[in-house]
Amino acid sequence: MTSPYDGVQWGGMDLHRRRSVLVRMAEDGRQLGKMVRFNNDPARLKREIAKAGPRAKVVLEATLGWYWAADVLTEAGAEVHLAHPLGVKAFTYRRVKNDERDAADLADLLRLGRLPEAWLAPPETRELRELVRGRHKLVNLRTNCRNQAHGVVAKQGIAVPMSDLFGAAGTAFLNELPLPAGYAARLRALREVMDTLDRQLALLDQEISARLTDDVGYRAIQKIGGIGPVLAAVFVTEIGDVTRFPSPRHLCSWAGLTPRHRESDLKVTRGHLTKQGSKLVRWAAVQAVQHAPEDTPMRAHKDRIEARRGPQARNIAKAAAARKLLTLVYYGLRDGEVRCLARTDEP
Repeated sequence: MTSPYDGVQWGGMDLHRRRSVLVRMAEDGRQLGKMVRFNNDPARLKREIAKAGPRAKVVLEATLGWYWAADVLTEAGAEVHLAHPLGVKAFTYRRVKNDERDAADLADLLRLGRLPEAWLAPPETRELRELVRGRHKLVNLRTNCRNQAHGVVAKQGIAVPMSDLFGAAGTAFLNELPLPAGYAARLRALREVMDTLDRQLALLDQEISARLTDDVGYRAIQKIGGIGPVLAAVFVTEIGDVTRFPSPRHLCSWAGLTPRHRESDLKVTRGHLTKQGSKLVRWAAVQAVQHAPEDTPMRAHKDRIEARRGPQARNIAKAAAARKLLTLVYYGLRDGEVRCLARTDEP
């Protein structure tokens, strides 16, 4: 009989909503034992990963609901790695695809040092992200309700005399608006939903502010023109540990704000923005540029590009200014201050 394998084991986990697959490998690529398919039960996962020993290295894809699996594996003593979904797609060239082969491929990529990894955020960062991302989703829902309310009024051919239909004057206008019963009922329902969303957003703002009060980077980046508490919270939570990026250029690339680059032999092609990365960080950077005051470096940089290249380059100028702003965010989060702004404020 052969002796049991006692070296480092490499595990690949193909995670799904209801059932998942775990494959264990030796250092030479041999599969150890049979593929294990199990319901998503934390206790069962702990028992299965215990078979791999205390030095096991396990990889799972950053897909829906990976938080619980990563926490369970970490508690069990495994070294957890997170595979980037876009990077893993480059290896899906097989003619036959199933869960066992997907899990084995993940383990192989990790074992060979070719795994495209995503950052495994700590639990406290993931919890804060839930608050910030949840707030963003609720704002989108409120915007959708507002658009529907504008549509109800427009269907009756009623001109809105104010710029903000949901301000003080707009509220008084809607209260006195004569509408048929069906339209009035829909508008009333939309307004009640928006009132509820406003209350929930206020509670989330209080919770986020309380959790980030002592964060030095959070306070520092709010000194950058165009960045307020909401956008600062997006940058802090989504970027997380900024030192994982070697330079501001790496951060801009991660946010999808750098041009696509294609090179082969003597042909080099640079295209539009990659937009591969954090959508929320990219959105926050562009929003900050759009709301930056005229005397800020980002606004001046954007205006110079537009003046040189014309109004057709408005989006190009906006992206360039967003990269400049994200560069300042990088130093603000890393150092707790933005030195170039401090020098500007000096007499």
